[in-house]
Amino acid sequence: MSSGGLKDRNSETLEDVNAVTKELKYLYYKRLLPIEKQYGFQHFHSPSFEEADFDNKPMVLVMGQYSTGKTTFIRYLLEQDFPGSRVGPEPTTDSFTAIMHGEVEQLIPGNALSVDHKKPFRHLNSFGNTFLNRFQCALLPNQVLESISIIDTPGILSSAKRRMSRGYDFPAVLRWFAERVDHIILLFDAHKLEFSDELTRAFGALCGYEDKLRVVLNKADRVDSQQLMRVYGALMWSLGKVFQTPEILRVYIVSLWSQPRLLSDHCQLLELEELDLLADIRNLPRNAAVRKLNDLVKRARLVRAHAHIINHLKQEMPTLFCKESKKQNLIYKLPLIFSKIQQQQRVPAGDFPDCAKMQERLMGQDFTKFKTLKPSLMASLDKLLSNDIAKLMPLLHQQDLKKASLPGIPDGTFLEPSWSLFEQVTKSGVSREMQNDEWVVTKDKQKYDEIFYNLCPNEGKLSGTKAKEWMVSTHLPNSVLGHIWRLSDVDCDGMLDDEEFALAIHLIEAKLEGHGLPGELPAHLVPPSKRLHKGLAV
Repeated sequence: MSSGGLKDRNSETLEDVNAVTKELKYLYYKRLLPIEKQYGFQHFHSPSFEEADFDNKPMVLVMGQYSTGKTTFIRYLLEQDFPGSRVGPEPTTDSFTAIMHGEVEQLIPGNALSVDHKKPFRHLNSFGNTFLNRFQCALLPNQVLESISIIDTPGILSSAKRRMSRGYDFPAVLRWFAERVDHIILLFDAHKLEFSDELTRAFGALCGYEDKLRVVLNKADRVDSQQLMRVYGALMWSLGKVFQTPEILRVYIVSLWSQPRLLSDHCQLLELEELDLLADIRNLPRNAAVRKLNDLVKRARLVRAHAHIINHLKQEMPTLFCKESKKQNLIYKLPLIFSKIQQQQRVPAGDFPDCAKMQERLMGQDFTKFKTLKPSLMASLDKLLSNDIAKLMPLLHQQDLKKASLPGIPDGTFLEPSWSLFEQVTKSGVSREMQNDEWVVTKDKQKYDEIFYNLCPNEGKLSGTKAKEWMVSTHLPNSVLGHIWRLSDVDCDGMLDDEEFALAIHLIEAKLEGHGLPGELPAHLVPPSKRLHKGLAV
């Protein structure tokens, strides 16, 4: 597929997403928000949605214990560092960082974010200054961030550090994000599989959002197959105890970094698992409208149950005397009240909030100020759930037929048919002064040429198959090699001549030495014969 065709299909998909989002926004403000305000839903559950909650890009929450590779995974997706990132074996990330698209690189502190109506973070100010001082937004120009945003989180503390206080309600912050993001990537280290107290509490914050959860067993190339089997079994057993659900969570076994993988007899498994995970992330923009609709329906059903609870409590309160004792008695009997509402109003049990948390929040409320049901509001809510949402399904079906992926995310493949996807090589131009400058690859060109001609080029060029056979021997991840191919195939003909092959080796060696790869090919790396190419010259 040509890059222009891919761009057009992404544009069509975004138009469909925007159409569904616009209608969801209208339905929320017309049908659901009035009921939330009538019965104080925001005081018991989550704050009301704002414009930014509907308009923001799909978000991915990355979490896990410290040193599991969270920040490295994000760098792997973006193929570049982001402002404020640090990597190390000790706890290096002590803040929540929202990584979003911006024209220039900059860091925005949390207090400024909490008052920006264009960002979906205004309600985070309820967690106080201690949290806001540990929250920031990193803006940078990146193709991946044009379609999604990523939330990096502090490393979850181990049992040895469980008594340390963060100064804010960490599980509550995680739950706030879990409600709003599209995917939750939970990383574990295959070397130190440990379930600490804070990790267990963090799991509790994710209850109800298991459909968004993607569990990743990272650094799996550093253990042999026998150890990997045991670690995988232990992880599944531990997850089964925490998430008490009959569904089995999907666990991806990968090594998400751009360094060479260690040789093992399960290398092919790692490549296939990486393919599945990256494909899941690439489909986020296409599934954004479905996720927003699903979250709105889930919220509407919770609002309906909440309204019936508030109405019942209001009707049970006395007019004059013994109000406080009656309030305490109603709170104590809340489980029985839930059962009564289920039977009388035919509200499914799964629509009710957590009973213990509801009891805790009711303690500080004045029941006499609660309001009784308004038939018109409840009829409007029933219409939302029964008719309005159903009318949006044809739009979602049309969107699902247009299979557009997220541009920029590594696809994990390094196969000849997929190289046509990498045709967006930079054509930013080369100055006439640069045309006469010495090429930085020249000093090692003779050595690279020896490898090139040993691979038996045909008419001065190596086919994709032959180049691939040599490149994969470096043991770099396929997604990294695919990026190197995209940079090296300057004329986009699906083959490499001697200069392009020399450039590919130069980039591979730089990566093996720990250097990052550019998003686009810098002018000084363009092979001399390509600097006069019609598409590159200025």
